[in-house]
Amino acid sequence: MEHFDVLIIGAGISGIDAAHHLNTLRPNDSYALIESKSAIGGTWRTHTYPGIRSDSDLFTFGFAWKPWMGVPVATAPEILKYLEEAVDEIGIRDKIRFNTKVISADWDSAAQHWRVEVEDDSGAHTLTAGFLWTCSGYYDHAKGYMPRWAGMDDFAGELVHPQTWPDGLDTEGKRVVLIGSGATAATILPALARKAASLTMLQRSPTYYMARPQVDEFTETLSALGLPDEWYHEIMRRRFLYESEDFVRRTRVEPEVVKEEMIGVARDHLGPDYDVETHFTPRYMPWKQRVARIPDGDLFAAIRQGQVEVVTDEIERFTANGLVLKSGQVLEADIVISATGLNLKMFGDVVLKVDGQGFDPAQTFTHRGIMFTGLPNLANVFGYFRTAWTMRVGLVSDYVCRMLDHLETEGYASVTPKLRDEDADMAVRPWIDPEDFNAGYVMRSLDMMPRQGDKQPWVMTQDFYKDRVDLPAADFDDGTLVFAGRG
Repeated sequence: MEHFDVLIIGAGISGIDAAHHLNTLRPNDSYALIESKSAIGGTWRTHTYPGIRSDSDLFTFGFAWKPWMGVPVATAPEILKYLEEAVDEIGIRDKIRFNTKVISADWDSAAQHWRVEVEDDSGAHTLTAGFLWTCSGYYDHAKGYMPRWAGMDDFAGELVHPQTWPDGLDTEGKRVVLIGSGATAATILPALARKAASLTMLQRSPTYYMARPQVDEFTETLSALGLPDEWYHEIMRRRFLYESEDFVRRTRVEPEVVKEEMIGVARDHLGPDYDVETHFTPRYMPWKQRVARIPDGDLFAAIRQGQVEVVTDEIERFTANGLVLKSGQVLEADIVISATGLNLKMFGDVVLKVDGQGFDPAQTFTHRGIMFTGLPNLANVFGYFRTAWTMRVGLVSDYVCRMLDHLETEGYASVTPKLRDEDADMAVRPWIDPEDFNAGYVMRSLDMMPRQGDKQPWVMTQDFYKDRVDLPAADFDDGTLVFAGRG
């Protein structure tokens, strides 16, 4: 059996950053990346729907160590090109096992390593690894969330989910209804606006949108200075981080003011005669759910130009020719796109065991949102909702490498989080606090996610500005980590 010091699951943006950190901070470690797809990119390979682009700026969604020189919001092809360049620049392509799926991983306490069952084109194999680093994202890549509505089987047209967009789907001259109004919908609609005969966005409730230009005066001035790429990238990165932090702070201290500002932006784009009260006034406060970016206000422009109609209502049933809404309105459709979200999933499809016994994430506590009680030598990457995913990826990568240094320096083979006696009576909270963030895809999956407490290190903060201070200063000898074995 092949043995690795570290096995990384996933060759998307998280796995690539993990490999970069190992190369830089732990150059003597042996490692491999296990990737189920035939190419790198993770979510940017999974999703192929029209217009797919980032919902975060690439100065913060990109790597700290590789400058991004394009516009803030980038298309999937642009992001994939950036990631391919990164893989070659850090020389890790030969470390990636493509078309290889991790089936299960079983921690062997006697041997002090993981036994990892993988499957590739040649069949099933077993690898062993001292440390497992899961970078497979936070959702089920195989299938998106599709509600069941009455009469769905009666619909004679095509019903598609953006996550499994059919190759060659022709929307030219078709009547298209898109269910949902989140970031995915806001991406697809402008891309289809000039093709479909009619295009309707059907939403149960409105969403907040952040409309900003791709290139503004600050960007033009900075670009004209002829700075080195690294300087330009760092300045833009800090700019977007500052703006994000300030915006999140304001949503907490003056939510009503921010709400009116965002609704005002919609009103400015759509004009005084548009029914903003019905279609663009959400029921929740800003950042209780994701705020969707629309670069250059392209969704608003498509609505204003009459290319997209917005309907705020609920579905009563499907018919052969479309949808009947609870108000009685009928929407005729040749194609219905259900942009209804994701299914959350911890550790991808990997079945985890400890000494042959099944491991249930929902019965564990998270340790700083990275490790889990009762689970030795495993780190998981789960990013932020309000700050770019990759900002947490970098912090987690630094933390894991520091943990590996600690194990090596102290001569241990394994580390396992464990509750202390004084933690027994702490409050038990869900993985994500619904009072803080309550998007549908999170609420649907809380019962299968790990729990958190009310004090560190048992908290998943979802706060980059705390984590960037707390994670580098985390004390490995605070009694919450049990070290064992001899390295």
